[in-house]
Amino acid sequence: MSSESSPTQEPTETARVIAKPPVIYAGFLVLGLVLDRVWPIELPMPASDLRKVLGLAMIAIGAGLALWAFRQFVRAGTNLSTGKPTLAIVTDGIYRFSRNPIYVGLTIFYLGIALATGSPWAFAMLAPALAVMHTGVIFREERYLERRFGAAYLDYKARVRRWF
Repeated sequence: MSSESSPTQEPTETARVIAKPPVIYAGFLVLGLVLDRVWPIELPMPASDLRKVLGLAMIAIGAGLALWAFRQFVRAGTNLSTGKPTLAIVTDGIYRFSRNPIYVGLTIFYLGIALATGSPWAFAMLAPALAVMHTGVIFREERYLERRFGAAYLDYKARVRRWF
């Protein structure tokens, strides 16, 4: 497995993200589901059975993508937690196509739940969730990785898109 190794010293700095990404996605999803109960709105949606099948498919695809990316982190010997130092840059497998495949997977997973539940508010809450992810997580991680790995990360960043 190809990964860019870290410098020899043991790192202590982290990206200092505002919250763990799954917590951000879950928080906005729950907010959307609660808003559906408190302030329901009607939007055209596919038939219930089709909506549920498509939603479950998206949930499975999102979970599969996130798990695949997670396993690559484990194989590379780096920390998955945003609260721990990054030990290596993973650049192979799914990371050849996206710098954030776990976040892509979480987004697809979120969309699957919103679709399966038929929640217009959950769909609406995805935009602010992605804004928080972008400014409170991804930008902070990118700045941290630039400081930590320098040219190796900048080269990877220039070659590979943030999402897909």
